[in-house]
Amino acid sequence: MTDDNLPDNHAERKTDLAEDRTLLANERTFAGWVRTGLASVGIGLGFHALFEKMEPSWLPRAISTCFILAGITIFYLAERNSRALLKKLDAHAVEPVRRMNLRIVAVVVGGGSFILLAGIWLLV
Repeated sequence: MTDDNLPDNHAERKTDLAEDRTLLANERTFAGWVRTGLASVGIGLGFHALFEKMEPSWLPRAISTCFILAGITIFYLAERNSRALLKKLDAHAVEPVRRMNLRIVAVVVGGGSFILLAGIWLLV
């Protein structure tokens, strides 16, 4: 009987595969959160573009700001939750996204969103 056929190795292999599937699901979840955050930023930008002539003039900016800040919050939470899961698990057969890559994505889209907010409020 080979080592691969022993019950202990089979259970360990199944556990390793389950952890790998969890890592892949975490990456898909992170991508979903980022898409949701980008949608929120897009709604804010679209709202501002459609209603920028509305009176009082600060109102469309304020509503847009709420959507864009919601998007920035989503980016932050996505990065935080994904990194927390990556700390708990070890990859066996799957190479997970590096933790720094998650932070780079979150910082880039969040920073771009802040620049968008500055443009909405400061450019007339």
